[in-house]
Amino acid sequence: MTLREYLDSIKNKTVAVIGIGVSNTPLIELLAREGIAVTACDRRDRAALGDVADKLKQMGVQLCLGDDYLDHLHHDIIFRTPGLRPDVPQLQRAVAAGSCLTSEMEVFFRVCPCPIIAVTGSDGKTTTTTIIAELLKAAGYTVHVGGNIGHPLLCEAGTMRPTDYAVLELSSFQLMTMTCSPHIAVITNLAPNHLDVHRDMAEYVAAKENIFRYQAPDDTAIFNLDNDITREEGERAVGRVRYFSRRNEAADGVFLRGEEIVSRRSGTERVVMTVGDIKLPGVHNVENYMAAVAAVDGLVSDDVIAEFARSFGGVEHRIELVRTWRGIRFYNDSIASSPSRTIAGLRSFPEQVILIAGGYDKHIPFDVLGPEIVEHVKLLVLCGATAEKIEAAVKAAPGYGPGRPEILHASPFAAAVEAARDRAQPGDVVTLSPACAAFDQFKNFMERGKTFKAIVNSWEE
Repeated sequence: MTLREYLDSIKNKTVAVIGIGVSNTPLIELLAREGIAVTACDRRDRAALGDVADKLKQMGVQLCLGDDYLDHLHHDIIFRTPGLRPDVPQLQRAVAAGSCLTSEMEVFFRVCPCPIIAVTGSDGKTTTTTIIAELLKAAGYTVHVGGNIGHPLLCEAGTMRPTDYAVLELSSFQLMTMTCSPHIAVITNLAPNHLDVHRDMAEYVAAKENIFRYQAPDDTAIFNLDNDITREEGERAVGRVRYFSRRNEAADGVFLRGEEIVSRRSGTERVVMTVGDIKLPGVHNVENYMAAVAAVDGLVSDDVIAEFARSFGGVEHRIELVRTWRGIRFYNDSIASSPSRTIAGLRSFPEQVILIAGGYDKHIPFDVLGPEIVEHVKLLVLCGATAEKIEAAVKAAPGYGPGRPEILHASPFAAAVEAARDRAQPGDVVTLSPACAAFDQFKNFMERGKTFKAIVNSWEE
């Protein structure tokens, strides 16, 4: 089905779109331009939405705003925003009454005319997705990047060609209700995350598995052989299975042999590049590259891969060097919204660091983080709702002793950054790697990272 055919099929139906945000606003505008009766629903009121609400009203869009924005869903089709669970009572009632519940991403999968490569996992999604997309571009393909990064792609599906590639980063929230899978699926790793939204770890893992659950036998699924959960998932995939690994030589996949990154497929192997070719710091980025290489194997030449790796400096908010100030290096790792991300960040530095951590409580245990902080951190500056929990995990860790590391509490956020600065000495590394989401003080991790950079860049030499 093409986008045009889909739009024509819903011309005489009523549509509700939940969430007037970045991903859904283009969809609302597209439906309105097509003359489809669309209602936009959002918890925010008219004043909070401002010019966006005015524009939608001028286009003929009905608005359902405020705390009861979900209480009037009687539409033929309902587009769910990713952050809203599909089993909230209002949605369940609407579906029971005959509404079709879908999402922008689910419809995109139905109408996309080109191959789709999608990446999910607990850590490394954005970097791996970006590497895959940039490698394909470097090889001469037209690439459309979307999902959690880039921009909404549904509205562009009509202009895509069969020879293009769509490269997507998909979250567990987007995958929860998916009933279709990409041609090439990548799961970077799985660890506890988003347990403030998912009922438990089992539900979180089940959502992630939708990325390969509906593949065809000629599709490909790529798993992390070093991760217990993803290694076991590979045994259930219906398509071709490839693995990537730092610790083991995969029978089909990409692995590390000494300092060489080796690809093995159909019984033959070759050296793609070396670890030294990778500009990004940290062993986790070696894993990200191996996952990406497994995905583009046969599409991108090894020369292009190695040349790109030597020049690619990474994605914003991911161990991003902000500034060297009076001999102190400040890194923005605001993307680290879970303990496993922070652990990967800490292991990227050879020296002990000054760590700024804490934030919104996603109800994730911090016990695995405690020993890593004891090993890699000289001064821990805590800020946010989880500060006490992180401190307790550190003090319970083997090897902890008073002052090893030293622990400070500082609030608000700017005070925490300044406390880290004031205690640092020339040659030190200060890293913002919170191990938590940002919602207790910021709209998202990007805003937190930009605020950190603005504070650090505001200091005079």
